[in-house]
Amino acid sequence: MGLFLLRRFATFVATLAAASIVIFAVQGVLPGNAAEVMLGATATPEAVRALSHRLGLDRPAPVRYARWVAGLARGDLGTSVAYDTPVAQLIGERLVVTAPLALMAMALTTVLALTLGLYAASRHNGPGDVGVMAASQIGIAIPNFWFAILLILVFSVKLRWFSAGGFPGWSVADGGGSAAALRALLLPAVALAVVQAAILARITRSAVLDVLREDFVRTARAKGLSRRQVLWRHVLRNAFVPVLTVMGLQFANLLTGTVVIENVFSLPGLGRLVFQAIANRDLIVVQNVVMLLAAAVIVINFVVDVLYAVIDPRLKVHA
Repeated sequence: MGLFLLRRFATFVATLAAASIVIFAVQGVLPGNAAEVMLGATATPEAVRALSHRLGLDRPAPVRYARWVAGLARGDLGTSVAYDTPVAQLIGERLVVTAPLALMAMALTTVLALTLGLYAASRHNGPGDVGVMAASQIGIAIPNFWFAILLILVFSVKLRWFSAGGFPGWSVADGGGSAAALRALLLPAVALAVVQAAILARITRSAVLDVLREDFVRTARAKGLSRRQVLWRHVLRNAFVPVLTVMGLQFANLLTGTVVIENVFSLPGLGRLVFQAIANRDLIVVQNVVMLLAAAVIVINFVVDVLYAVIDPRLKVHA
């Protein structure tokens, strides 16, 4: 187990370093000076030189990269040009919206997908299986932004059960509170979860059907275990490796794919921050947020690799 974790951690560190190099290099290939891009075409040469010196753009690329990585390591991400606020503070303020939204969407995705996938597999080629697969196909085909607009139309405009947008905050002093905040995130989470649940349900069904054909399943049934016991105790765990792979990718997609949904619901999250930073040409914010999202994806993949070994110890032998 120790060697397995060491190899995976080495891969994790190498991937993180490669991602940082690529993200830093992208800014270098932008046409013109990055300060000119931030200030726009009407900026004076003096303003461009002042911003270039402030951002350290007049230094060699290796020096700038080393400073950026050192800042990342100690939490100093620089200062936003558009907001005149530390980037770390901006990201922290927006993560309290994006992270709970992604977690809620992932929880809904997991519950729906595992339940529907197991239900469809246990009724293979029956009406239940056909119905679940037809519904999942429709779910995959529906764009989440269109479904988000539909949810607003039905539950906010027609029924008036939920607000059409905005976020009241987690603090009661600010006029919000936990209940109000979770209520504001529910419709966006459902909009994000529908497509992901449809995909994961099909993967779960396929993986469960493969395991149901194994000899140990027939042995478990012969010993007197019910269908439900066999499915939840034996089949699901053995089918969970491909399911876990997709779940890891989906959670990463939920973190990085909130730009559209947060703008539809006017949520002050990380996705909306990126959208505004791009519109304001605030490259410092864009660079650091993209690095944060890339690191989140890499960390999630590392955790999934470790969970593989927990679920199926045989994988450690071949790692």
